[in-house]
Amino acid sequence: MRAPVTAEPQDQARDAGNRRWLGLAVISLGVSLIVVDATVVNVLLPSIVEELGLRATDAEWLTSVYSLVFAALMISCGRIADLVGRRRMFVIGTGVFVVASLLAAMAATGGALVGARALQGVGAAMIMPATLSTINTLFSGRDRAVAFGIWGSMIAGMAAVGPLLGGWLATSHGWRWAFTINLPLGVLLVLGVLRYIPETRDPDGRPGIDWGGGVLSALGLGALVFALIEGQTFGWWTSQKDGWPLTPVPFALGGSVVLLSLLVVLERRRARAGKAVMLDLTLFEIASFRRGNIAASLISVGELGLLFVLPLFLQGAHGDSPLQIVVAILPLAIGAFFSGGLAARLAQRAGPARVVQYGMAAEVAAVLAIGLTTHAGTTGYGLAPWMLMYGIGLGMTSAQLSNVALAEVPPGQSGQASGTQSTARQVGSALGIALIGTVFATSLGHAMQARTGDAEVARELQSNVGTTIADLSPVQADAAVESLAVATGRAALVTAGILGVGLIMTLRLRRKDT
Repeated sequence: MRAPVTAEPQDQARDAGNRRWLGLAVISLGVSLIVVDATVVNVLLPSIVEELGLRATDAEWLTSVYSLVFAALMISCGRIADLVGRRRMFVIGTGVFVVASLLAAMAATGGALVGARALQGVGAAMIMPATLSTINTLFSGRDRAVAFGIWGSMIAGMAAVGPLLGGWLATSHGWRWAFTINLPLGVLLVLGVLRYIPETRDPDGRPGIDWGGGVLSALGLGALVFALIEGQTFGWWTSQKDGWPLTPVPFALGGSVVLLSLLVVLERRRARAGKAVMLDLTLFEIASFRRGNIAASLISVGELGLLFVLPLFLQGAHGDSPLQIVVAILPLAIGAFFSGGLAARLAQRAGPARVVQYGMAAEVAAVLAIGLTTHAGTTGYGLAPWMLMYGIGLGMTSAQLSNVALAEVPPGQSGQASGTQSTARQVGSALGIALIGTVFATSLGHAMQARTGDAEVARELQSNVGTTIADLSPVQADAAVESLAVATGRAALVTAGILGVGLIMTLRLRRKDT
């Protein structure tokens, strides 16, 4: 008599599927930590400056060093993860991030806090590409669209949640809790990764590590992001800081061009010789990967540009009430979180590339509306509908763009491809703050001078981007609020134009279901 057939293989397959989704939840928590810590310090800065007595230089580096190190190391960390194992890189990166968070929470001086933030950037650079490449390896078909939907909506939504969370922690518990909270979350992350995420790596990778390529990519990208972040502080061409006869920004940009050009030459030479490379340039021959990276940069330009400008406008126009900022930014986060699931369902019907196009169109329409309707009396409630629309578009786009961009990348190269795309997002974020911030500040100064005829007051308002309106006379304050509205509108219109270019790029992405 034949023994009955058991359902054990089906049970095993079901368990494996459940483990994948639990692993995705763990990955999403890791992404949340990284993204929140990228934006939370901007809100905490006044409390930190007051308690630690930071110098201006320390305060400037505190807001930029995390993003600088993060962007500089992601490609290198992504490639190393391909070779040594993505789960291993995730665990090590989480450990680095937790230790750095502990050091930040205990920091007694500005220098110590800046150093801890730099170390956080190292941990984040190890975690981020490992999350994206793991999803790209573990999921396929319809599950892949859903997984990228969750991942992308976390990226988009948590960037907006960061300032809100920072404001709440700073006022209710103190700024050190913004770092302390990472400790238990980091422990949960490590335990979850070890339990639910299998180890993956590149089985066909060339032996060895391209240390020269790693150094060139880190220095070249670091110089580029430094120039974009610090252009406003140091001056783009003429020095704006006392004691600085020359601004370092043009030298950083020039150095970046030289270093990245040397990286291209080195990688091509090593590839021809059959040696290991840090960045496989043949990845850029994949049209979906190339166009997806450009679109990712442009999307980040828009998101970070808006998150920089709108709080300044609302604070200047309505005083220090955080309610107006919360009312404006919270719909963005809500829209981004909830549209991730919608994007996954739409991707199954129309294809991921089409979902990206829908999302970009919604972003362009929403930001264009902000640019055309913002006036001196606009409140957070007035901006909320457009920010919700923008958040929905951002969630849809971020959710499926990585899916499209990585669809044709060989699984063994997922780490460096993921690191490249994450770097593209970071460079876009820095470019957004630099470009949109410059448009905003310049427009603010010109509008103020046109209304008051006082060049000195206009220059002062431009230099502090509207944060000292309370110190002006009533007539000047009214003119400043009107100027803020003009500057915000122009910055939004420029942002809409940049996103429009991104929409055009997405029209050339593959339209079949990837």
